[in-house]
Amino acid sequence: MTGRGGRGAYRRVPPSVRWWVLLPVVALLLPAGCGVPVDDRPRGVEPPFGPPAAPAASSVPGRVEQAFCLVRDGRLVRTVRQVDAAGGVDGHLRRLLAGPTQAERAAGLGTALPGAVHVLGARLVDGRAHVEVEPLGEESGRSDEVLAYGQIVCTLDSRADVSGVSFLLRGGPLEVPRADGSLSAGPLTAADYPAVTGPD
Repeated sequence: MTGRGGRGAYRRVPPSVRWWVLLPVVALLLPAGCGVPVDDRPRGVEPPFGPPAAPAASSVPGRVEQAFCLVRDGRLVRTVRQVDAAGGVDGHLRRLLAGPTQAERAAGLGTALPGAVHVLGARLVDGRAHVEVEPLGEESGRSDEVLAYGQIVCTLDSRADVSGVSFLLRGGPLEVPRADGSLSAGPLTAADYPAVTGPD
């Protein structure tokens, strides 16, 4: 086709061809129109503002857990109490000798200690708990010494600072019954009384 006014001939470009030519240009312009800056290299992500998450609090703030071995249905049962302070082996043993709490009694837990073993005290020597006892009279009327000694051994053996428990009578080593009926001067651990169960 020849144009008017002596201008050279030209060819009309079809509309479909025009869109294909413009598409790359539109694709380059879209990111700039979205308001998101384009970086040459990755950027670090800043953490959200605010204090770090606090560790989970204990169930009873200011108190610690302490294990005790009690008796139910002729077996030793380990239970856990919340106490004000863990204290030493003697204090731990005194809590055991005081007997089950009201809640523990309601759960059917008891103790074999009264009348079976008379404890004078306990001390820690080189990682071993030494428990001093005195002989009982002939009229004690108790035959469950295994459970009584097992309660003491398993309670004190639950402590991280105790590697074994020995019993003394008048300052000398005392052989006490294990769960299988044999006598041992120790050091004894919970493994000598396999009737112990987990926390109840």
